[in-house]
Amino acid sequence: MKKLKLFNDPIYGFITIKNPLVFQVIEHPYFQRLRRISQMGLSYLVYPGAHHTRFHHVIGCMFLMQRAIETLRLKEVDISTEEEEALLLAILMHDLGHGPFSHALEGCFAQGMGHEDLSLKFMESLNKEYDNRLEMAISMFKGEYPRQFMNQLISSQLDMDRLDYLKRDSFYSGVAEGNLNAERLISMLCVRNDQLAIEHKGIYSVEKFIMARRFMYWQVYLHKTGLAAENILVKILKRSRELVLAGKEVPMTPVLGIFLENEVNSESFDKKILDAYAKLDDTDLIHGMKAWCENDDFILSYLSRSIVNRRLPKVLMSDRPFDPMKIEEIREEIGMRFNIEESDLDYLVYSGEVSNLVYKTEPMGIRIALKSGETIDIKDASGYAGIAGLDQKTTRYFLCYPKKRT
Repeated sequence: MKKLKLFNDPIYGFITIKNPLVFQVIEHPYFQRLRRISQMGLSYLVYPGAHHTRFHHVIGCMFLMQRAIETLRLKEVDISTEEEEALLLAILMHDLGHGPFSHALEGCFAQGMGHEDLSLKFMESLNKEYDNRLEMAISMFKGEYPRQFMNQLISSQLDMDRLDYLKRDSFYSGVAEGNLNAERLISMLCVRNDQLAIEHKGIYSVEKFIMARRFMYWQVYLHKTGLAAENILVKILKRSRELVLAGKEVPMTPVLGIFLENEVNSESFDKKILDAYAKLDDTDLIHGMKAWCENDDFILSYLSRSIVNRRLPKVLMSDRPFDPMKIEEIREEIGMRFNIEESDLDYLVYSGEVSNLVYKTEPMGIRIALKSGETIDIKDASGYAGIAGLDQKTTRYFLCYPKKRT
């Protein structure tokens, strides 16, 4: 008798895996690695419950994709069993390329390569392993499949990825304002002229989705404390690499050593590097930081203790760039307090900016299907003033430096 494969998810309840190939991919070491990659980076330093993983997220995405397929079929949208399999595989594998702490270290291990590029590398490797049975899924992931609405279910302004991470991250962080009714939105899905759309009666659910996204970005994903912690993590990696290349002793796991001792980019990223990257996860960085707390190098040990013991810097946020004179005054004070060289001050005093674009109308926004059969953008369909202007990029500036400890 065929064994039923079930996952018990705290958000959606029991999730059933019926497709053998889908389950084989989930069982693969490439995929199981996602159990060791945190979904929200270092956000747990702000929201203690945010310890869920990329594995949780992609399984949830697959569940929502199952629901979307069921909904569209009930509305007489033809989706073959091959296309169903490809949709499930594509959404499952879309985050395979994330490195330790997800977005926090984007581009730090493979120069010039985002997690989407690395996800594609994993997919292509799996495709060879499974006798080219992932071709259609890869085509959908790349947005090249002829049926455009299927590509949009994988990646668009209202895809299964966004529906899950907003609901899931809201749940685990405890930030109720980010919660949304994903099932309601999916029940309103339809296809018009090969484009994904939402029935007009679902317009208020779309408005809630957009506002929840705005709130989660500024209140959670770009929270100033989490932002400071993730910048420190980048600087820890940079400093450890500098020391390694200078011949200094820096204890680390062998797989982390591969990426600190070698310059990895799109040209050098071969199968050997891919297999090494497939073993790299949060635990390599945590192991390193715990050891580096006692390192002879003051900068590396100070930064590592900042994360391990949550001794984070002071963070100032502003709608305008900070006065260079103010930054210079702080640098001088920190330089004297810690007695460090000018060249090392950038590790302790740093500024930058973060931007967020809540909603994009181009190349394709969220379409609302009218009774007439035509579709219009949510911005034109909505009467809610809060939606206006959300397609404009918002930029905020930050300045971080060590607090005065008593």
